[in-house]
Amino acid sequence: MSNLDRQAAMSPCGGRGFVVAEPVRELLAPRRVPLGESTEVRRLLPNLGRRMIGAWCFVDHYGPDDIADEPGMQVPPHPHMGLQTVSWLHEGEVLHRDSVGSLQTIRPRELGLMTSGSAISHSEESPRPHARFLHGAQLWVALPDSHRRVEPHFEHHPELPHVTASGLTATLILGELDGITSPGTTYSPIVGADLSLARGTETSVPLEPDFEYAVLSMSGEAHVDGVPVLPGSMLYLGCGRRELPLRAESDAALMLLGGEPFEEEIVMWWNFIGRSHEDIAQAREDWMSSTRFGHVESYGGDRLSAPELPPVALKPRGRVR
Repeated sequence: MSNLDRQAAMSPCGGRGFVVAEPVRELLAPRRVPLGESTEVRRLLPNLGRRMIGAWCFVDHYGPDDIADEPGMQVPPHPHMGLQTVSWLHEGEVLHRDSVGSLQTIRPRELGLMTSGSAISHSEESPRPHARFLHGAQLWVALPDSHRRVEPHFEHHPELPHVTASGLTATLILGELDGITSPGTTYSPIVGADLSLARGTETSVPLEPDFEYAVLSMSGEAHVDGVPVLPGSMLYLGCGRRELPLRAESDAALMLLGGEPFEEEIVMWWNFIGRSHEDIAQAREDWMSSTRFGHVESYGGDRLSAPELPPVALKPRGRVR
């Protein structure tokens, strides 16, 4: 997923100075951002108040949108560096193409995981023909410095492990939860899980007290640690929890995101994550000069151009604005 904002702002992130060490309930409101020809997303990270949850640094929620008579998601080839992209669907399909030769249709509750490493480019589009509804989330994971130049690659995991309890099914997207492990490759301690709750369910999910967490509401009416979280919003929970109480007022779907607080300070601009202004400027130059990021084969259109860099040097600072 690309950040298509033509006025792309620098996002200084990371470092432990702003991690909330105790449990909190901080509701994060989304910012609405157009994506492609007919899709609008609700951007939860980076947020005015908080920029990272563990290594999670970018979260977009979209839909459910009726795209029966629309092109749906149409994101031209664009570059990534220093991060992993996570594609997660509840409805619809997304066709992924990339510069290492991957061609994969991603369907609901299948994991599409792209590791950019030093350089990759990809496109995302609704297939033709496509399902009537499109609903999902796109997320980024920052790579630690020791792994941010790994070979770029794409993984598709159609079958993922589950944790079940009365009224709850948790599909493990990344990391570990309650003794089970996702097949998706990770480079730092992290967890991502899709939680399906039946109406009237009251239960709890085990957590790691050293992780910080947030919950994104995908659909339905649910209370997270007593706080109602509406679809398209996210509740930041801080650290220091061993379990998370959940209550569903209707059938509901949530995404649990967490991880060990990301110690390194990073610079995130457009679709790049680096450690300095020079990292970002070089990546932009390489993309605009058609070097390093490869070519997405068989895409029927032009690739995206990078926005202009801001007039001041990009500097890594902290986790919150």
